[in-house]
Amino acid sequence: MAGKLYLIPTPVGNLEDITLRALRLLREVDFILAEDTRTSNILLKHYDIHKPLKSHHKFNEHGTSKSVADSINAGHSVALISDAGTPGISDPGFMLVRECLQRGVEVECLPGPTAFVPALINSGLPCDRFVFEGFLPQKKGRQTRLASLRDEQRTMVFYESPYRLVKTLEQFTEIFGPDRPVCVCREISKIHEESVRGTLTEVLSHFREREPKGEIVIVLGGTSGKNRKEPQKGDREEREEREEKK
Repeated sequence: MAGKLYLIPTPVGNLEDITLRALRLLREVDFILAEDTRTSNILLKHYDIHKPLKSHHKFNEHGTSKSVADSINAGHSVALISDAGTPGISDPGFMLVRECLQRGVEVECLPGPTAFVPALINSGLPCDRFVFEGFLPQKKGRQTRLASLRDEQRTMVFYESPYRLVKTLEQFTEIFGPDRPVCVCREISKIHEESVRGTLTEVLSHFREREPKGEIVIVLGGTSGKNRKEPQKGDREEREEREEKK
């Protein structure tokens, strides 16, 4: 194979959710970049794929992107995979793609799994127009980001940790109002897949009673005249100050 970077989506749950083309390329490339080699080895062993694995994650991508681009320029073919889903979507990938494109290195991204697409479609909320927010800032800037979305009319999609889900739903209730429609999808394409739909109040109550586990996608309805919550003067400043102290 000629020197090229392939971005290859991997299953977010069921190991069968991978394309034949993805499997062929993983067998043909010279080496594979993996977010976590231990996680990726499970997939590769399942499909009897034996290729050199190198780590490429958010803590080292600044340093490895240039050396990988050098390898591709020298004629090596490389596949980038993340722990689950499509590289670059809330996962490492952007810096390497940018480095390769700046050097004139050919880049190809395969279509395939990403968690927010099935969550969005399965939510029952409008999916003709939507905005993907990924992970919100954990502290600094979080309230500002949420306040900027208060009047967003499109359906909004967020990724969240199960450990922060209840707190996030509480913040959503405060910012967007208790009656805003929402769907929380967890463990997509896994045995215990679940979608909990309702108002923010109803879904928050559900997860207060049942500890959330697994990978989480939150799909939140956009604003309309009947569910718009007007901010109170000084609310945002007070919330941000509280968040900074945590």
